[in-house]
Amino acid sequence: MRRQTATSGSNPAGSSRVLRLDPFSLPIRFDAHDPRADGQVRQIELHRERVVLRRAVHGMRMAVNVRVSDFSGIALRAGSDAQTLVLVHRDPSLSVPLLVSADDAEIAQAWAEWSELFALPQIDEGRRAPAPRRRRSNAIRARRPKFLVRRRAGVARELPVHGGEREIIARN
Repeated sequence: MRRQTATSGSNPAGSSRVLRLDPFSLPIRFDAHDPRADGQVRQIELHRERVVLRRAVHGMRMAVNVRVSDFSGIALRAGSDAQTLVLVHRDPSLSVPLLVSADDAEIAQAWAEWSELFALPQIDEGRRAPAPRRRRSNAIRARRPKFLVRRRAGVARELPVHGGEREIIARN
């Protein structure tokens, strides 16, 4: 297998220059912009079944290995001058840029190829509806405890009131 490497330069991938990765020549290794990393650059290795992100934060070098199945899909993000295809993860710091281009035909073709290659859905972030809010209350807390479920619940009834009668009190 041959490796595809991005050209090294002062502009990392995802900045103003155009990024084009070939989905059919995996594994791919390239640099991408990371604002929290030392030098604001991280190295990304793309394989068919995993993605390896390497970066250094405050001198501590780390490599994060993420399965491709852990990503939620291939998203299309519209920018001011170009559109970007991104391999989207729940954690935004683990998302990976795949293509930056202004050509709509190239974007559409690459979007379908990357989606088919990784078997992930195509997500259009411009049209995506927000996720429904999670329930805050605990559904189990309102239930009766287990030992009380076995017991018969008491019936609330009114006690008889005897009014207007003389009382008989037994004293010694």
